[in-house]
Amino acid sequence: MAREPGFSHRSQNVESDFDCRIQAGQEEIQMQLFATANQVCEITFTSNARYGDPYNEVEMEGVFRHANGTTWTIPAFWRGGPRWAIRFSPPESGEYMFETKCSNAADRGLHGILGKLAVEAYSGGNPLYRHGRLRVAADKRHFEHADGTPFFWMGDTWWMGLSQRLDWPNGFRALAADRVAKGFNVVQIIAGPYPDMDAWDARGRNEAGFPFAAGFARVNPDYFDMADLKIAHLADAGLMPCIVGMWGYYMPVIGEERIKRYWRYLVARYGAYPVAWCICGEGTMAYYLSKTPKEDAAAQKTGWTHVMAYVREIDGHRNLISIHPTQYGREQVEDPALMDFEMLQTGHSDLDSVAPTAETVISAMGRIPAMPVVNSEVNYEGILGRCWQNVQRLCFYVSALNGVAGYTYGANGIWQMSTRENPYGPSPHGRCWGNTPWQDAMLLPGGKQAAWGASFMRRFPWWEMERHPEWVDPSWKRENLYTCTAAGIPGKLRVIYIPMAWDPPIVKGIESGITYEAYYADPCTGTDHPIGAVTPGADGNWRPPIPPEVHDWLLVLTAH
Repeated sequence: MAREPGFSHRSQNVESDFDCRIQAGQEEIQMQLFATANQVCEITFTSNARYGDPYNEVEMEGVFRHANGTTWTIPAFWRGGPRWAIRFSPPESGEYMFETKCSNAADRGLHGILGKLAVEAYSGGNPLYRHGRLRVAADKRHFEHADGTPFFWMGDTWWMGLSQRLDWPNGFRALAADRVAKGFNVVQIIAGPYPDMDAWDARGRNEAGFPFAAGFARVNPDYFDMADLKIAHLADAGLMPCIVGMWGYYMPVIGEERIKRYWRYLVARYGAYPVAWCICGEGTMAYYLSKTPKEDAAAQKTGWTHVMAYVREIDGHRNLISIHPTQYGREQVEDPALMDFEMLQTGHSDLDSVAPTAETVISAMGRIPAMPVVNSEVNYEGILGRCWQNVQRLCFYVSALNGVAGYTYGANGIWQMSTRENPYGPSPHGRCWGNTPWQDAMLLPGGKQAAWGASFMRRFPWWEMERHPEWVDPSWKRENLYTCTAAGIPGKLRVIYIPMAWDPPIVKGIESGITYEAYYADPCTGTDHPIGAVTPGADGNWRPPIPPEVHDWLLVLTAH
């Protein structure tokens, strides 16, 4: 049968019919299930109709209603053969009713099924489940959980983490455990066709093949069965998956309508997990060998705008949405208001990317519409034999202290999951970014130091901090990347990043009548070194003592 046009728009009618049946006492409960709040409950169904191509011929959804009257419309996904499933994450305890709706109303295995869901509160320690999924805070500048707990995004880049080069379970679990121990809480990971290759490159396979069948006609459910194991493990480990649909340059190859159907599948399959959506990677970047890059970029911008709007429409769990950019996320789509937060990419040119990183962050923070900003790609550690830990610290702090809501680290070798046995090798342009095995890249010091930086920021009410270049001399200047970056809360807190502390900077304009205590924090080792009371001169200025070693330092002043 053909797809019923506009099916995904009809949830209001479904809810009205549902309410009428319940109020009239006509319900026939066919399923009674139990679940835990903020965790995935999967409900499976078996079609009793025969379809030649169920992925393309059928759409199904479930409408869930809490006893308080709140409703959620959740799409279902094809599990292969006659099997379908709905994954729902109830956000609070209590009783829910649900009803299914299928585009083929004659299929009684998928359509018109009524059920009850009894949900108990989550009692564990995983912050993703304890505090609830992410949302944008009222200030439009930071993230918070559903219960209002602030969330500072500290991501790691596992673009090709669903491929078989990051083996399941041993390799995947080992890398996840390492990242949790270091303080990461997000993993950026691609669900579908990867960058730096074409869609049928063998390096893009997992243990069950490619994500799509030949010609992109439909998904390969077996591929996603394997992906399920990894996505679920990330969430259970406290690492929020930021799921990237595919790389942007596949839009002209696959086509907008097929990509929308694919995104419906992703939303149905993974939307119940605590995730963020990244619609695609490098949205307006044409394929490396394209003969028509300008035309492709324009078509991609239009197509990904439409896909983003579609995902916003169908995701009943209301997960946050963004797009990974060539520089600014808002420039990858025609309507930035469709995004919940902006991702940035600020360069891989070692020290030469530090000043552009600061400038890009500052610019993004001042643009309208206001939204949280995440520096989602910069200076992968070890790429091109450079961008080592000193550069990782510089890029992190000029981002964090200029107002970002989050930061994503990347290590060359991890993003492409290179292995000792099978080095990743060249990209389509014939050049290789480096073949460091992921097992070695996992141990690079910059990852630990950047993640410690996020833990450092979480010591403070970082969401209230604002940049204050007037507080320090020398203050940041493009011409000298070793000048200082200052942020804080007037009268309460000052944090100054000193990229090179040969001569400590002057802290300026200390408020009269406020007593500050100061300490140095070592961004290399994570240790603190007390200074004591701040004693400014008559002009309100103060020069701190020389720190224990000469390298970069964090200077913290807290009011008492």
